[in-house]
Amino acid sequence: MAAAVAANKNKVQHTTTDKIFNFFLYLITGILTVVALYPMYFILIASVSSPSAVAGGEVILLPVGVTLQAYQKLMDYTSIWVGYRNTILYTLAGTAVILAVNLPAAYALSRKDLVGRRLFNLLYVFPMYFGGGLIPTYMVVRDFGLVDNPLVMILPFSVITYYIIVARTFFTNSLPDGIWEAAQIDGCGNMRFFFSFVLPLSKAIIAVIALWAAVGIWNQYMTALIYLRNEDYQPLQIILRAILINNQNMASMTTGAAAAEAQKLAELIKYAVIVVSSLPVMCIYPFVQKYFNQGVMIGAMKG
Repeated sequence: MAAAVAANKNKVQHTTTDKIFNFFLYLITGILTVVALYPMYFILIASVSSPSAVAGGEVILLPVGVTLQAYQKLMDYTSIWVGYRNTILYTLAGTAVILAVNLPAAYALSRKDLVGRRLFNLLYVFPMYFGGGLIPTYMVVRDFGLVDNPLVMILPFSVITYYIIVARTFFTNSLPDGIWEAAQIDGCGNMRFFFSFVLPLSKAIIAVIALWAAVGIWNQYMTALIYLRNEDYQPLQIILRAILINNQNMASMTTGAAAAEAQKLAELIKYAVIVVSSLPVMCIYPFVQKYFNQGVMIGAMKG
């Protein structure tokens, strides 16, 4: 009886105005969800539909004339597997390097007893707004011997000020000073404190930065386009670009009905390319989503 009374008290009484407001809130949210998700859904169903149906605008909600022709054509290019291998290696190694470089820097900048803290913060923030430009950057990379070197995808651009600022804010707002004081009493130094306390308590922000870094490296295009010439080192995005250009050239070199079919197939391959390049990242995201939301909101709500 007491439990039933408590349950009734906890029920929220919604007025007519509240119900109307909630209706429009859900309606707008639903519309925005459809607007955001439909392009991705369309790309998926278009990639497995008949080229003629896609070109004729017949594909709207369901695939028409289901075929894997675009994927079969795409898999004929053996270079795509080289691109996948390189991109996976760059993503794993690059993410590890970014975490190894930016997290210690963020922790150091979060310490109030760091000598020259203001100066170091300024030195990190300054390059966010002022840079040397493409040519000076290319000359520096060249002088270090990283042109046409796979390490150019991992090392030169691993320090990212935005990641440092986000992680610094998280460390400042989410790690109580009492933990450091208690660790000092037990004779714990900065290095041990960072590895034994800071990192285990910062899984959320580590997951956030790792996700940002992995997605950024996976989609990296300009760095490879500028600095890599050897096809054995090129990532997936460059390989897919070459495949698209090749199919467009083949379509332009044919005439008559064959040219029309080739052009339709080239358009269909574009959708397959988007799916192939995006699907791995989309599959990984659900596993880190909870850490992503937690890490972002903790840094935003406190302080």
